[in-house]
Amino acid sequence: MRLCLICLLLFTTWPVAAQIYKYTDANGNTAYSNQPPDGTKAEAVVLPPLNSVETLQAPKNTAPVPQERQLNLPQAIAYPTLELTDLPTDEALRANNGTFTVGVRIQPRLQQPHQLQLLVDGNPYGQPSNVPRLQVVNIDRGEHSFAVVVKDGERIIQQSPTITLTVQRVHIGRP
Repeated sequence: MRLCLICLLLFTTWPVAAQIYKYTDANGNTAYSNQPPDGTKAEAVVLPPLNSVETLQAPKNTAPVPQERQLNLPQAIAYPTLELTDLPTDEALRANNGTFTVGVRIQPRLQQPHQLQLLVDGNPYGQPSNVPRLQVVNIDRGEHSFAVVVKDGERIIQQSPTITLTVQRVHIGRP
């Protein structure tokens, strides 16, 4: 019996969705309140439904990963867009001193504490950074592969497609 009484009290005192009232105050200003004012004409405000956002599941990576390159990737891809930019796709890259900049296109923006790490020929190159512009300095001429990974500390959470290109360096000889 006591339990029924407690439940009844809880349900009768349960908060109801708040109603908003619009009225004009004594100074002629429009005012809003959660209770209609005494002696003043007020109208109930009809509120539109609340906004809601559906979460989308990113596609799962179904391609098998070689055993030596298996990464502890999360089930959903953290960044649907992760790719290198500013590199030629159908010609050699001319960098006379072997120095150039690689851009990174990433969507959505890089989240904290994630960082970008450039891979050159499959090996980490330079220091991880949160800036989507990565510098390559004094790289040898010839064919090289480039990719970028998103790291969370030491853990790699995602890798871009690899781009392979030839770096040209012109050496000017002394007479």
